[in-house]
Amino acid sequence: MTLEADGGGKAQPAAPEDVNAYTVGVTEDPGGWQVLIVDPGGSVAWTRHCEDAAEARTFASTIQQHIYWLSPVKFREYYRLDSPE
Repeated sequence: MTLEADGGGKAQPAAPEDVNAYTVGVTEDPGGWQVLIVDPGGSVAWTRHCEDAAEARTFASTIQQHIYWLSPVKFREYYRLDSPE
């Protein structure tokens, strides 16, 4: 959740449109490990192949932090994702 300071210095939740609804997943298939970014509509928006489970989980953790820290607009800019239609 994104927090913003109000006039009294207290942190308040950001407006609902600022909540980042992207998710990240890790999959293994015959071709190896993949990290997926899933858009708010449930479609895969981005994929990266990884050498092994450790690399995939570490990278997915980094993306999860970005989902938490960044607004949807900044997240799309950072990962060069198309805006969901």
